[in-house]
Amino acid sequence: MVIGTLLLEFTLHGNDSLKGKRNVAQSLKRKLRNKFNVAVAEVDSMESHTRLVLACVTVSNDAAHAQGLLTKVQNMVEAATDEELTDSQMDILRCEN
Repeated sequence: MVIGTLLLEFTLHGNDSLKGKRNVAQSLKRKLRNKFNVAVAEVDSMESHTRLVLACVTVSNDAAHAQGLLTKVQNMVEAATDEELTDSQMDILRCEN
């Protein structure tokens, strides 16, 4: 079993409320779940108005598939939002039975 994780950190320029941040987060999460069937959650900086950190997770039986899917997720996020993607980190974990 292979678990792929992708951590995405955004800077939200011009955002001055948690409601505005929540709108951006919900929109991105919905798009990623619908298009790629990945689990997505906000994982850090919950009280910050200008920083959004999302984690995307997929489970597969093939490391190349998991990595390819998460690469597509990152590419779509960069194209689908006006927010600045300031950092991303991908990890592929192999779990033995």
